[in-house]
Amino acid sequence: MRTEFHVHTCASKDSILTWPFILAAAKVRHIDCIAVTDHNEIKNAIRYRRILSRFGIKVIPGEEVFSKEGEIIGLFLEKRIEPGLSPEETVKRIREQGGVTYVPHPYDEKRAKTVLKPDALSRISQDVDLIEMHNGRNISASFGIKQKKIADEYGIVKVVGSDAHTFYELGRNVCVCGDLNKDNIKDELTKATFIKKPCIPFSHKHTKVVKALKMLLGGRSDELRGIIRKRRKRKMQDTQ
Repeated sequence: MRTEFHVHTCASKDSILTWPFILAAAKVRHIDCIAVTDHNEIKNAIRYRRILSRFGIKVIPGEEVFSKEGEIIGLFLEKRIEPGLSPEETVKRIREQGGVTYVPHPYDEKRAKTVLKPDALSRISQDVDLIEMHNGRNISASFGIKQKKIADEYGIVKVVGSDAHTFYELGRNVCVCGDLNKDNIKDELTKATFIKKPCIPFSHKHTKVVKALKMLLGGRSDELRGIIRKRRKRKMQDTQ
């Protein structure tokens, strides 16, 4: 089976990806299984599991939870886990559902705010099942090298995550292995073949535009202006 991990849908603040586009990409690119892991949300993962199963596409429901110290993914979940908890409590909530813990992009200089802090990873490492050795949105190949080094350091089972937010990112980074469930996923991934592709740089601009449009349409223009002002200030400081 060709499984794609770490996919975002329109339930995430920076994606407008809906199930018909996921289905089309899966069929064209021969994807058998997709892990839907929206930011701090699980509703589409549950809904799309039911819809896409009718077309022979398996969905692993998950959530990319923003803990107090960075993002942690839970797979095979049935209930939403609230953001803003400690990493330890986040992992505990994933375990309580019988889920699988997964650390995305353990190193990324351009997304430092969302990367799980090194100290936090050290504290919870014994309870982490999977860790990304490559993320489809790494803008530099060096990030993947460092991600693999971190995975090797902790001896955690490696996975390739697409981190797809757009239609054109789907199906580029996949794991080829057996049919996955919460009990065999670690064993299957240790035997998997990983297909890795470099980041499409435009995808980052795409998601910034989507996020801004969603804020405007959601009546959050003041918040958007605040973000723009902060970025301008930061650029001015960098040029001084």
